[in-house]
Amino acid sequence: MIYYEYPFNESVRTMLRLERLFARLAQLLPRETAIDHHYALATLFEILDVISRTDFRTDLLRELDRQHKIFESYRGIPSISEAALDQAIERIVGAQSRLAGTPARPDQALASNEWLMAVRSRILIPGGTCEFDLPGYFAWQQESDQKRRGDLLRWVGVLDPLAQALEVNLGLLRESGVAQMASFRSGLFQLSLSGSRALQLARLEVDPQSQLIPEINGNRVLLAIRLSRADAEGRLRPMNDSLQLPLTLCA
Repeated sequence: MIYYEYPFNESVRTMLRLERLFARLAQLLPRETAIDHHYALATLFEILDVISRTDFRTDLLRELDRQHKIFESYRGIPSISEAALDQAIERIVGAQSRLAGTPARPDQALASNEWLMAVRSRILIPGGTCEFDLPGYFAWQQESDQKRRGDLLRWVGVLDPLAQALEVNLGLLRESGVAQMASFRSGLFQLSLSGSRALQLARLEVDPQSQLIPEINGNRVLLAIRLSRADAEGRLRPMNDSLQLPLTLCA
């Protein structure tokens, strides 16, 4: 199944973008070729760009604290396993502790590396990392894959506590969701959110065999989803079928 996720605020939007970048980085790091490690480095720079725009570390710590309070409020409820509750709280506390022990600006630890910043300044320029522009970077690409990977792991390691805290927070957010069946009429679903607690994330489950592509829009009062299919040239064409799809709303 494919999950299409829609964030209801900028904080969750940033978290989802970072999660996607860290997932890409995790796929590229174990590979052996210089070109894969080039794109791993480019992905690392994308991550630095995202977390440097806002005080993301503080936002993430605040969100973990919110999750901690929510789970503590579940204590004593007969239908909730105390063992599972303790396990979830332990994950949160561990992530909080590791993240709190990092610098206020994790990206600054890498910004002091002149070699990295020289590569960063050129990597977004088309062809900007050729040997005549960055001979030192070209030489690094000729190193063994073990040497390149070791360097990458050292640089990425600075961001490990942030990546782990992000994984815990998004995992708990998704697990908090309330599932329902969304009924589409002529390919359209609308849900009034007035009076409900502030939502952070919507997750729509789609069977890839259906070739359905949802266009999701939402705000504090309304969630709207339009189903489409791509034509031979990739353009989205609204569909008019009526059907039901699993929808999870996470707060």
